[in-house]
Amino acid sequence: MANEEKPLRKMAEAFKELANTLNCQTLNESAHLEVAPFSRACTLVSPLFRCLGFAFKFAEIDYVAKVDDLAEASKSITTLHTMMEQDVQANCVRRAGSHTRNLLRVKRGLDMVKVLFEQIIATEVTSLRDPASKAYTQVFAPYHAWAIRKAVSAGMYALPTRQQLMIKLNEDEDSARTQMQNYVAACDTVITYIDKLFISRDLGIDW
Repeated sequence: MANEEKPLRKMAEAFKELANTLNCQTLNESAHLEVAPFSRACTLVSPLFRCLGFAFKFAEIDYVAKVDDLAEASKSITTLHTMMEQDVQANCVRRAGSHTRNLLRVKRGLDMVKVLFEQIIATEVTSLRDPASKAYTQVFAPYHAWAIRKAVSAGMYALPTRQQLMIKLNEDEDSARTQMQNYVAACDTVITYIDKLFISRDLGIDW
């Protein structure tokens, strides 16, 4: 199959490139990650949300909007470090629509997918309800209102089966597991870097 028909593989490879960029530096404030390749890699995660269907529809809409904002920001801002500094200087970090706030939301989406993949890798059950519920509960639920949590809970019954997800991603069990493991490892490096950007400025990551 052509690579463009394998969204999971493209996603894993893009984050592996980001992780390699960071690993060539030191994972501290002096390390830099450019906004443009970061936003492009994040765009490749969107098809995964769509594959999960109604349960993650709200997350997909929110995630895509925030990634689009970062992609637009990349036209005038080079690195995530600089982007955050500009918001800090403008005293607008927590303001709705700020690039830094959107970065935190995007990071949360990446983290949810990482936890979902970890849960899928750790089990061979055919239903995705348990892995998806654990990922949602761990990453998104603390920040969502009751009505959204209720809608997501109802949507869990419409999730594709494990086999259906593999077909949508154009992978078999073994290849999907490999690509999921690649994403998990690479995304962990990227998330660690972003968390340190927030924590180093005493901004916190739980808002």
